[in-house]
Amino acid sequence: MISVLVVDDQAMVREGFSALLNAQEGISVLGTAADGLEAVAKAAQLRPDVVVMDIRMPRMDGIEATRQIMAGAGEREVHVLVLTTFDLDEYVVDALRAGASGFLLKDATAAQLTEAVHTVARGEALLAPSLTKRLIETYLDARRAPAPVSGRLDVLTPREKEVLALVAEGLSNREIAERLFLAEQTVKTHVSHVFTKCDIRDRAQAVILAYESGLVTPGA
Repeated sequence: MISVLVVDDQAMVREGFSALLNAQEGISVLGTAADGLEAVAKAAQLRPDVVVMDIRMPRMDGIEATRQIMAGAGEREVHVLVLTTFDLDEYVVDALRAGASGFLLKDATAAQLTEAVHTVARGEALLAPSLTKRLIETYLDARRAPAPVSGRLDVLTPREKEVLALVAEGLSNREIAERLFLAEQTVKTHVSHVFTKCDIRDRAQAVILAYESGLVTPGA
């Protein structure tokens, strides 16, 4: 059973998402929070598997709440799924950097929300390729990046860098395997090595690293 905490400053949204998720088999909503401060406290108290997190909220926004929830989780696994109203919300990338496992538009269908919760609960990142690319490009454009390739990537083999670049495009392990003519298990091993060597937790952080390091160029 996947336990969920729903965070949003609008009561109707909280109640709607909670009712929707509670109706799904294998998902249980433990509680809700109306802002980031309450979310941090509830996450520590209820210990959910997944936090469905709004970004723009009073007192503490979803980015800082995500950062504090992830920092306070310790060895316990918790995954944050960010909700955004706009497909080019400038805060989404910052939320991913804070530790979120992915993002979803608020106009997503019930099936998409349910699948998103299952996806991040499995420890996978929810990254729609086209939306991810636009978000990252907008983020880097605003900061006049990219920077030179980071020394963090020096520990990677050429194949691992190639795999990281394809992860940054939003490709799944299966799609990467097909692109590189490798076994899917081999790709999983490469991805795992990238995470370990670069000290990153998931594919969301891998995407940020690939773009910020200059391994992947905006618009390429």
